[in-house]
Amino acid sequence: MTDGRIQIGVVGRPHGVRGLVHVHSLATDAAALASYGVLTDDRGGKWTLSWRSGDVAELRDAQGQPLADRTAAQVLVNRKLYVTRDQLPEPEDEEFYHSDLLGLAAVEDGQPLGRIVTVHDYGAGVSLELDTGLIVPFTKACVPEVDLTSGRVSIVRPVEVIGEEAQVPKRERVASDDVA
Repeated sequence: MTDGRIQIGVVGRPHGVRGLVHVHSLATDAAALASYGVLTDDRGGKWTLSWRSGDVAELRDAQGQPLADRTAAQVLVNRKLYVTRDQLPEPEDEEFYHSDLLGLAAVEDGQPLGRIVTVHDYGAGVSLELDTGLIVPFTKACVPEVDLTSGRVSIVRPVEVIGEEAQVPKRERVASDDVA
């Protein structure tokens, strides 16, 4: 769990020489970032954002001053941007904010596998990384149950993760359970 903030974006590389930056939005609607008002960063900074074109934005500090130049913009590269949770809508059924998944215990067949430490989203699908180093695709097949109330997720590791030999007995067990 987090401190009540939800990451909504990441500052990317500078754009041009006037202090503009690329911003990677984690929101479904990237334009919404500008509507949230003050964004905080992972170092205590406060910013407002206005889009220029595409993913290029102008950041202004708490006093309303834009970044001075490319050098000032370079300092902010990889800075995470957050909003408070109360600024965002509640997620729909079967949807989760990444921050809600962090720290959840992962279990498979009742056995602990670790805790979720990172949620990766590189564009080809979301995956969960556990503190044990295990990375699992965040799909219904591999994570059939997310129980925020009890603080755990059920994991079914795919063959590609555990190997064919380890998967065969599980498949047989599942098939025999279906017969009963």
